[in-house]
Amino acid sequence: MKPTKPLVAITGASSGIGKATAELFAAQGYPVLLMARRVHLLDALDIEHKVTAQVDVTDIVQMRDAIKKAEAIYGPVDLLVNNAGIMPMDKYVDQSLDDKYATLDVNIKGVVNGMDCVLKAMNARQHGTIVNLSSVAGRWTSIDHALYNGAKTAVNAITEQARRENGENNVRFILIEPGMVDTNLLDTTTNQEVLGAYLVHKNRLQGGLAACDIADAILYTYQLPQHINIKELLITHTKQKI
Repeated sequence: MKPTKPLVAITGASSGIGKATAELFAAQGYPVLLMARRVHLLDALDIEHKVTAQVDVTDIVQMRDAIKKAEAIYGPVDLLVNNAGIMPMDKYVDQSLDDKYATLDVNIKGVVNGMDCVLKAMNARQHGTIVNLSSVAGRWTSIDHALYNGAKTAVNAITEQARRENGENNVRFILIEPGMVDTNLLDTTTNQEVLGAYLVHKNRLQGGLAACDIADAILYTYQLPQHINIKELLITHTKQKI
C-alpha cells in the first residue's frame, strides 16, 4: 500500500545521522529518498518505501534526477534533510588545497544544491521544510577546523537568510547544530596527530551523542505544526563544554 505521508529526501543517507534519520522516518511511515555516493549501502538498508540514488551532492544534475525519480512515485518532497558533509581536520597551513576545496564544496555547495532542487516547488505549494545540518563549528572556531568552521558558518548564514525570505510562503528552514556525534565523519581526516588529539576529547564523552539522538531532534522539529518553526537547534552532549 502506498504511504499517505509525504516524501522525505535525505542526503548523506548511507551512514551516521543520515542513516539514522532515514530509518526513523521510515519507521514512522514516511517514504524516503536516500541519496549518497555509496549507493550499495543504501540498497542494503531494510527500509520499506524507499528510493535510493547514487548522488554526489556537489552535482546538482544528479540530485535533480534523484528527486524527480522519487517524486514520480511518492509525490513532492515535503522535507529535505541536507545532511551530507565531510570534516577533514588539519591546521590551515598544513591542509591540502584539495581538502580545503572539498570541505567547501560538499558542506556548502551540497546544501545550496539541495535547496535549489526543492525550494521553488515548496514556495509554489505553500508548504515544505528544509533542515540543514550545521555544527557547533558554525558558532565558534576550534583548533584544526578552519575550513570546516568556515563552511558551517556559511551554512548558518545561508539558512537564516533563506528562512527570512521564504517564511511568507509557509516554508520552514531548520538549522540543526550538533556537537560531537559518534559517526564516521572522522574518516576524512588523515593527519594522525590531529586525529589522535580529537579522539582523546571524543573518548572523554564516550563518543558523544548517538546519531539517533540527532534523528530524533529532526523528527521532532518537523512534526510540529507547520506554523511552528524551530529556527535553530544547538545540541551537544551534556558534558561537552564547547
